[in-house]
Amino acid sequence: MNILITGGAGFIGSALARALNRLGDTVTVLDNLSPQIHGTNPDDSPLFKSLPESVRLIKGDVRRREDWLAALEGQEAVIHLAAETGTGQSMYQIDHYVETNVRGTSLMLDLLAEARDAGHGTVRRVVVASSRSIYGEGKYRGHAGYVYPGARKASDMRLGLYDCLCPETGERLELVPTDETSKTHPSSVYGITKLFQEQLVLTVCETLDIGAIALRFQNVYGPGQSLRNPYTGILSIFSTLLLQGKDVNIFEDGLESRDFVYIDDIVESIVLALDATNKAGVAYNVGSGKATSVLQVAQTLKRFYGATGALNITGNFRLGDIRHNYADLKKIRKELDFEPKVSFAEGAMHFCKWVEEQTISDAGYDQSVAEMRSRGLLN
Repeated sequence: MNILITGGAGFIGSALARALNRLGDTVTVLDNLSPQIHGTNPDDSPLFKSLPESVRLIKGDVRRREDWLAALEGQEAVIHLAAETGTGQSMYQIDHYVETNVRGTSLMLDLLAEARDAGHGTVRRVVVASSRSIYGEGKYRGHAGYVYPGARKASDMRLGLYDCLCPETGERLELVPTDETSKTHPSSVYGITKLFQEQLVLTVCETLDIGAIALRFQNVYGPGQSLRNPYTGILSIFSTLLLQGKDVNIFEDGLESRDFVYIDDIVESIVLALDATNKAGVAYNVGSGKATSVLQVAQTLKRFYGATGALNITGNFRLGDIRHNYADLKKIRKELDFEPKVSFAEGAMHFCKWVEEQTISDAGYDQSVAEMRSRGLLN
């Protein structure tokens, strides 16, 4: 197929481009080569340089109509990955996140509708990258049934009370895997924009007779993840600090957990969604199906690198952060035959070996923390 990958020079996009190239697809990439990800000289970016020579690269912006027109011409499928990411940064770059993530998506859909109306639409498949962030806090069980907690109170967390409690009884809730029928109530601007992206694509594509699937990615990691971006990817952030001999300050009590899913499993899920032409207008969770604490991540990296920096449990917390979330994978297993193949232990080993081959420099993490604190988002 002729396939367009937006954000195709990024972490997920470049890995996907390589995979689709091996499968014989003709790949076009639309990417703005953001300095936050690629550095000031994107020609030297490992992600950029990893794109196969046969991939057509359009340096452009999803907010620009002319860039979309150039990229969409002759395409049969669109993998829409382009987005601003990072929950913390989204809370003070609100308009930028909305303009890129929401308007960038609505502009694509406008052009797909115009092409259909003019009788020359070629796109028949769209896969959009959604996010676990649309759920806000994950799914829990209380004595009376399932509970979907709202945002935790700053006053509680200042007292070291980080766990989600039942709003009616005050009991500590039992974490269970979050399935696709769970309540969507994002707790960050980033999460809100990802929910909008998903809803826009699934709703509009149905009216255009374009088969669309939304994939709700959990926390993606692996070789190729940007070591320059201080706003996303705790494995990259922690690795950069540890390999510079610095301490790692861990928020809350370190027991907050996420579902970490390896990049190869993410690529596999996208290929499966692309090929599942009998499925449309549907969303799937994509993860490992297991919860791993932030402290466990830091300990794993420190042990592998033999780093001397301390792991400090600070009790600090960010407004908009969730306590826990991990994916229920029953639906994607049954309908797309997806099965995550890489455990966290194996994936972290591959990631760390790759990191040790890279040039490590200051990624601006301290500055990002200072920005959040100055805006009252970090306590």
